[in-house]
Amino acid sequence: MSVLRLECTKCDQTFAPGKVWNLCTACQAPLFARYDLERAAKTLRKEALPGRERSMWRYHEVLPVDDPAQRLTLGEGFTPLLPAPRLGSWLGLQRVWVKDESGNPTGSFKARGLSAAVSMAKVLGAKAVCLPSAGNAGSALAAYAARGALEAHVFVPKDIASLFLMETRAYGAHVETVDGLISDAGRVCAGLAKEHGWYECATLKEPYRVEGKKTMGYELAEQLGWTLPDVILYPTGGGTGLIGMWKAFEEMEAMGLIDSKRPRMVAVQAEGCAPIVKAHAEGKPDAPMWQGATTHAHGLRVPKALGDFLILRAVKDSHGTAVSVTEAEIVQGTKDAAAAEGLFMAPEGGACVAALKKLQATGDVKPEETVVVFNTGTGFKYVENMAPLW
Repeated sequence: MSVLRLECTKCDQTFAPGKVWNLCTACQAPLFARYDLERAAKTLRKEALPGRERSMWRYHEVLPVDDPAQRLTLGEGFTPLLPAPRLGSWLGLQRVWVKDESGNPTGSFKARGLSAAVSMAKVLGAKAVCLPSAGNAGSALAAYAARGALEAHVFVPKDIASLFLMETRAYGAHVETVDGLISDAGRVCAGLAKEHGWYECATLKEPYRVEGKKTMGYELAEQLGWTLPDVILYPTGGGTGLIGMWKAFEEMEAMGLIDSKRPRMVAVQAEGCAPIVKAHAEGKPDAPMWQGATTHAHGLRVPKALGDFLILRAVKDSHGTAVSVTEAEIVQGTKDAAAAEGLFMAPEGGACVAALKKLQATGDVKPEETVVVFNTGTGFKYVENMAPLW
């Protein structure tokens, strides 16, 4: 397989690919897949890409499934990078782009990670997959499990919007609602996974979901002519996308696709659940559990991210920052994107618009800088829980 080894993100442990691994057995940190980048660079060349399929699998040399027949795909990835001149003008910025993930299968960026993770689960012999979810990850897991004829088990907070439940069940998944937050759903999921031998696809609890997410970084570089932006604003709950892009930039530099310049990474959270923002402000290497987490942007309602130290490391190393926004600002950010650019963002994307407004006002983003805002999903799925605020 294309993966040479699995490497702990915290200690020096390495693991052989080809069997099921979850967290590092020595320190319980997430594992990263490592590739022969010298070999990958021979075929993953700028001039070779235009003729490839318009999906995330165009970067197959640095993805974990070698055999195209074993890839469970619904056409995920290669989403548009849209210029946002009116939104930029409103904010006094010259070059604002929106990386719009809403057109992915099942309507969010979660399709990328779950395509890779569920594909590898099947390659490794799994018969059933599971994860806790705030909504979008559950429906994506269910869709790819259906594609691969695998059993799917999804655990969600009881206050999840009904559309997510309907969609996830439509794909044939077993859905269980749990009192509390995604962290509570995660505990139930982990216990049953151990009991029944299910393959866990929870955020960073296996090595391959982040591999699908990292393709957002490859696409961004390709779509901008292999020059990265000055600033990336990313809605951060579990943070796998931000972590994955940072990994992608390292890989691309090693293969000679980009230089050493990096964007300032901005982790965006809701004021009612901002563990990364607090930890970054205090200079901590990881983020303690956030008590009483609350926000209508359910993808941001993650009181403790498994990869918190990786998020904080990327933010620090990029000279970036972490910003929190109020519920009212999230709604206004969503409205601004819709009115200015015709994009009905998920509230997590609206949070990034609101955060950009704050950073422009404080001078942390300069008018001439190139800025990319990530919209991680469609706003249509959130109508039920956002309507009271609208």
